[in-house]
Amino acid sequence: MKSAQPSHLDHVRDDTAYAEILANWDAAFYAKFTAAIRPAQKEQRILDIGCGVGQVVATLTLEGFEAHGVDVSAPNIAKTHSFTDRCLLYDGGRLPYPDGYFHRVGALNVVEHVQDPEDFIREAVRVCALGGQVILSSPNFLRFLGWRDYHPRMRGIPQKWRNLLSLLARRSRMRTQPESVRFERMSPIIKEPFTPDDDAIVCTNALDIAFFLERYGCDLLEVACTDRSVPAIADWLLNLTPLKYGLFNAWVIAHRRVR
Repeated sequence: MKSAQPSHLDHVRDDTAYAEILANWDAAFYAKFTAAIRPAQKEQRILDIGCGVGQVVATLTLEGFEAHGVDVSAPNIAKTHSFTDRCLLYDGGRLPYPDGYFHRVGALNVVEHVQDPEDFIREAVRVCALGGQVILSSPNFLRFLGWRDYHPRMRGIPQKWRNLLSLLARRSRMRTQPESVRFERMSPIIKEPFTPDDDAIVCTNALDIAFFLERYGCDLLEVACTDRSVPAIADWLLNLTPLKYGLFNAWVIAHRRVR
């Protein structure tokens, strides 16, 4: 991963105010991700990539799991030191762990912010054990249905139509020219006041995330548009058809193949 290059996230590496914002996020935001990354056995290690101030790591550590985290922000990692020494500052490039070290590897709302999303996913798979699981969740910037359209890439009928056409074109390219597929990049939005995902630079969506997980040696277990816990019947209906690729978020769980 090309971590030596200047990054649009350089401003958060020493931003204490950003760490305070994360520390006050609603715990319910992490509930579904925490449940998904929690392994079946206590001896199985967990990695939260982009762990922020460590809410997920803290929860799983208190439950007796060996939970690890990495983040690019020094103030974020400093906050984790009150409950663990297993969260590390890293450069956003190669993960500082050996191949197959973790049974569960996850990243919640991280892929949309990284310089090299394809390499990011490859690294997540690399440190996941054979037979383990990778859980990735990001906004769906190619949504063509739904509401809560907080980003210009999601908003308005003309843009939603373009998003639908883009998804169809990307699906076709995945079938006919898979080696040419890359995540679409976006320019960050610079404005005041800041709103969610203004700093996103990757047009994340479930179709692309699933494609790269499969490319790097995984089988898909779940693709959904819901990244938080919702009533079971609503979750079932929202994810019943391929329309889920045009709704809300990108939630993908994959199993690393045992060769």
